[in-house]
Amino acid sequence: MSLSNITLSSSVRQNLLSLQDTANLLSTTQTRLATGKKVNSALDNPTNFFTASGLDARASDIGNLLDSIGNGVQVLQAANTGITSLSKLVDTAKSIANQALQTTTGYSTKASAAFVGAGAGAGTTTAADINAGTLGGAVFTFATKSGVAATITVGATAVAYNSTAKTATVKSLDDLNQALSAAGANVTASITATHEITFTSTNDGASQKITQTATPTAPASIAAGTLEISVAVGQATTGTLVGSPIADSVSQTARSSLVAQYNQIIQQITTTAQDASFNGVNLLNGDTLKLVFNETGKSTSTIAGVTFNPNGLGLKSLTNGTDFIDNAATNSVLTALNTASTTLRSQASAFGANLSIVQIRQDFSKNLINVLQTGSSNLTLADSNEEAANSQALSTRQSIAVSALALANQSNQSVLQLLR
Repeated sequence: MSLSNITLSSSVRQNLLSLQDTANLLSTTQTRLATGKKVNSALDNPTNFFTASGLDARASDIGNLLDSIGNGVQVLQAANTGITSLSKLVDTAKSIANQALQTTTGYSTKASAAFVGAGAGAGTTTAADINAGTLGGAVFTFATKSGVAATITVGATAVAYNSTAKTATVKSLDDLNQALSAAGANVTASITATHEITFTSTNDGASQKITQTATPTAPASIAAGTLEISVAVGQATTGTLVGSPIADSVSQTARSSLVAQYNQIIQQITTTAQDASFNGVNLLNGDTLKLVFNETGKSTSTIAGVTFNPNGLGLKSLTNGTDFIDNAATNSVLTALNTASTTLRSQASAFGANLSIVQIRQDFSKNLINVLQTGSSNLTLADSNEEAANSQALSTRQSIAVSALALANQSNQSVLQLLR
């Protein structure tokens, strides 16, 4: 039987509708209390529901990107750790090279060459005035395979060594030795007879050979490890020549041991650079790190890696009998090590700046997610206190409505009493 076939009084029907509305409101309030949201579906509030869904979706997308950003931070941390270790290895290699410098001279006899003046001067060559004797006017040229080291003229007025022109004019022995030092010729001059001057290799160039010529030879034709000293026959003639130095076996054995130690460090530099990876990305082995910071992929950062194996740092393994054999060879290694240290420090600074940027973006993303989620919550979350009060009020209203419905039915009950 349908409700329409039942006759209800106006007051009863009105109370019944009010009771139904109250029940619906109470159901809605209880749902809000249970879910904590005032908007649970698009039917509740389409605008708020879809706006909140969009905010939640964006927050979720950025949250997914945070994992890759976090991995990027770790890749940079791994690279920084690798650079720190490489710097320590380079410092250890420097220590080994410095030991080679402090080791006794690797040669018991060094190369030397004597020149006897052929000029017209009648004076005696002295330390204070080498121009006074027959060496006056002589032009000495010092050359190696890498190029001309210096052209030094013996004259009446001294002119300091010019590093650009690679020339100097000397009058005294001190002038000559200062010019030779400035030119890096690795020889010192001494007066060995009245009209004779001798050039002897220094400890820095103890392994070099010396040759004498009347006409300078093209650098490409000079043998490696050889210093050529040339002077025209009309200015001076060659005297005693010791072209080949004599190695000290004890010293060279010690230096060979240092070469072996150094090469172990080079091997460790190779493996350390290879091991400085995280999740398959190694910024010290030439890899590139690309990070995406937003959900559209338009905000990115690309961090280029470097190759920090020995070749990339300008270093190489040493060879016995060639490296560390004298101070010049050792200083060459130290120069390369110092350059490697500078390169490592510079790259550490660059990676540090990149790491700072990535961490800033990481913190920004975390804060932005919080903003998006808070905005979504403001649109959908229910006020628990308010809904609890509503529930209490609706329960009371429901009780009153039931009582009112009972009162509305009393008139019908009175008619029933008359029929009895």
